[in-house]
Amino acid sequence: MKIQNSELILSGEGRIYHLNIQKENIAPTIILVGDPQRVPVVSAHFDKVEFTAHKREFVTHTGYYQGKRLSVVSTGIGPDNIDIVLNELDALFNIDLERRAPKEEHTPLTFVRLGTSGSLQADIPVDSIVLSAYGLGMDNLLHSYKDSPKVRERAMEDAFIAHTQWNMDKGHPCIVQGSEALLEKLYSPEVFKGITATAPGFYGPQGRRLRLIPQDEHLNEKLKSYAFNGYKVTNMEMETAAIYGLSKLLGHQALSMNAIIANRPAGTFSADPGKAVEKLIQYALPIICKE
Repeated sequence: MKIQNSELILSGEGRIYHLNIQKENIAPTIILVGDPQRVPVVSAHFDKVEFTAHKREFVTHTGYYQGKRLSVVSTGIGPDNIDIVLNELDALFNIDLERRAPKEEHTPLTFVRLGTSGSLQADIPVDSIVLSAYGLGMDNLLHSYKDSPKVRERAMEDAFIAHTQWNMDKGHPCIVQGSEALLEKLYSPEVFKGITATAPGFYGPQGRRLRLIPQDEHLNEKLKSYAFNGYKVTNMEMETAAIYGLSKLLGHQALSMNAIIANRPAGTFSADPGKAVEKLIQYALPIICKE
């Protein structure tokens, strides 16, 4: 079935609409960052940058690191932006843009998120690194896709709902496992691993109170005390669960890594967030590019 122009939007020279890139501009190993300004911070470590593009909050740099071709793409903030970026990157590889139809041969992609996050556990200090074994989606993105139940951890979800006395008016939480192969590859005793909670916003959805009262003022305490099969909720941000869910639905590998720049229980914030991010990049890049 041909995909209509209104559903798959292309700009001049066959560029995918929001990212404004073509397939030849992107590598199948892709580092995802939230902040557009973090893209050149990552690509500064490349031996060579062969392509750059910038449209809205979406910045792309492609080049080589230790002989491996890879790309770094900024997503902006939140699950809604993840929906745009992952679907458009997948389309470049797995849809024939001229025929406007899915290709018969599937090309798997590798996504590694290098982000920033706040710790929910007192013993995970600022400036440390967390690997996300699971993404806990407190947003509703995955419910927009018919096959989402096939990639979700239903027993974990049920236990989470019971533990937190979750208000179902906010939607059913979705928990998705990250790539086990990437977790094994990127883990070391230097880093923490656990469940990363993904919120659809920064203030009320993450239990922050300014002038508006969060629906659940005890959310963070409930997240902190939830555990399943030895995994605790280590941190909270706004992208990981969406990346995991869409990657699994589309047949790709994904893992999220976060530099911890805040500790919510202690109320502390990193004295130098840029240094914490640099530490994460220097840790991850050589491992990502190691065959």
